[in-house]
Amino acid sequence: MKTFFVQIKCDLGKAYDVASALADAEIASEIYSTAGNYDLLAKFYVDDEVDIGHFVNEKVQILPGIKDTFTVVTFRAF
Repeated sequence: MKTFFVQIKCDLGKAYDVASALADAEIASEIYSTAGNYDLLAKFYVDDEVDIGHFVNEKVQILPGIKDTFTVVTFRAF
């Protein structure tokens, strides 16, 4: 199992809509609103054989209201 995070920048006024769409898709384990350059932070788990780039491209970036994403790949939790 691979764990990674995606920071999401939303169109103005769309952060709650994007968070709801992400929750409805049931692909993120946790979704947080954040302050700063990005509006949301989502945590994902995928099977080892899943390509993270394709996953983000095909499952996350297609959601309406997303302007930009920044993916953080993790290696180990302590």
